[in-house]
Amino acid sequence: MSNVCILEKDLGVKFDVIDLTKDLIQRSSLTPYDAGCQDLLTERLAPLRFNVERFEFEGVQNLWARRGTAAPLLVFVGHTDVVPTGPEAEWQSLPFSPTVRDNHLYGRGAADMKGGIAAFIVALEHFIAEHPSHQGSVGLLLTSDEEGSGVNGVVRVVNEYLKKNQKVDYCLVGEPISDEWAGDTIKNGGRGVLNGKLVVQGVEGHVAYPQLAVNPIHRLVAPLAELCSTEWDHGNAWFPATSFQVTNIHAGNGTDNSIPGTVEASLNFRFSPESTVERLEAAVETILLRHKLDFHIEWKTHGLPFLTKDGELLEAAKNAVFHTIGRAPRVSTMGGTSDGRHIATSFGAQVVELGLVSKTIHKTDECVRIDDLEMLTVIYQRILENLLL
Repeated sequence: MSNVCILEKDLGVKFDVIDLTKDLIQRSSLTPYDAGCQDLLTERLAPLRFNVERFEFEGVQNLWARRGTAAPLLVFVGHTDVVPTGPEAEWQSLPFSPTVRDNHLYGRGAADMKGGIAAFIVALEHFIAEHPSHQGSVGLLLTSDEEGSGVNGVVRVVNEYLKKNQKVDYCLVGEPISDEWAGDTIKNGGRGVLNGKLVVQGVEGHVAYPQLAVNPIHRLVAPLAELCSTEWDHGNAWFPATSFQVTNIHAGNGTDNSIPGTVEASLNFRFSPESTVERLEAAVETILLRHKLDFHIEWKTHGLPFLTKDGELLEAAKNAVFHTIGRAPRVSTMGGTSDGRHIATSFGAQVVELGLVSKTIHKTDECVRIDDLEMLTVIYQRILENLLL
């Protein structure tokens, strides 16, 4: 875009965000492995006078870095791990060999989210070079366990260290949540996540003698249909209505002539603040009992809803986007969850997500526009200037 060239001239800088993104992509950090990404970033942070601490939990690498001691503290949160590549033969170029074609940088992690990490590091380098005595503090929290289980990543660093030693005011999560161009969307909240593992008991038997068996799959059909058609809430001004999905069903022993003794189903809620964990769990179990199922269900909450309303961080982000790309961003709570929820619920901090375009994440030939990487770097630098000058 022409805007990028103008901004580079106005700021008097030439970003090396492309080179850093390439360096990160070359490290095959398949979750939960970091593959040296955080070592590289530690080297980049050292000249900027960051205090860097490393935490390893069950082989997962985590990095916490802070520059300054004063409030307010702005923390950038991200992850160095990536999802598996799938068959490499289906890629136009090798997934861990960063390649530029048609103004796009290709490679696993280009968008999710090594490009976002590189943009923030380069933005920090230019911001600190221009404003070495800036107000407040800036922090960086990275993990190699975001794409996997997530149990030894940000949530553990927060619970075991940060809550004892830090007070976070603002949190910027660099996840790729944009639709068409970097910065066109800002997430100012996230829905809650509730998962259920449902096991329905039947009586196994031969398909030729169904009178001697009870097929749990058949028994589950009607209650699942009711669960899928239930309206859980209407959402509110900030959040869409709660959604329910069946994500997996498993039964049987692989033969065609046996009625299974059990069926297992995985259930998922993405819920708004208009619902609670307790209410959703009770509603599901009431439906299952009404259908007289012999069942057992285990629930696990992966996060509660959170919202950052109008405030310093959201205004700083919107202002930075508008003055970089010339358009106002869309503010939304749609999409998936992120590690920002741990910062929001643990510190009551203002949290937003702002990053690259999500169209190719987790796909073959994942890529990012070169212009978007440069624009995102400008946006991040302007957020730093809006909050810490």
